Amino acid sequence: QVQLVESGGGLVQAGDSLRLSCAASRRTFSINTMGWFRQAPGKEREFVTAISWSGGSTFYADSVKGRFTISRNIAGNTVYLQMNSLRPEDTAVYYCAARVFTSGGDPAIQTSYDYWGRGTQVTVSS
Repeated sequence: QVQLVESGGGLVQAGDSLRLSCAASRRTFSINTMGWFRQAPGKEREFVTAISWSGGSTFYADSVKGRFTISRNIAGNTVYLQMNSLRPEDTAVYYCAARVFTSGGDPAIQTSYDYWGRGTQVTVSS
């Protein structure tokens, strides 16, 4: 069992930055991918970004490329999401997810993730 706890959300203005964190409850040796997803009001949850835990390969949705950066601290069992140049359309609940039992394949597929955090709200005002 892996528990994930997100933090760092808040209310910011367009153009501002935020850094989200996701802490895993135990050693992450069994995790192969960590991802961030988001769900805006009235919309389905969507993929934002993911990182290969061992190799550090990163993947991004087109909507956030060049603005968001995912990184990880293996020793600290933590994954980060640095969000720059935030836009009102980035407003959503952001979820951290861990993929343990699936290796390889498209990291954007939500059903391939085994554990999820409860989410943290990010609100960007115009």
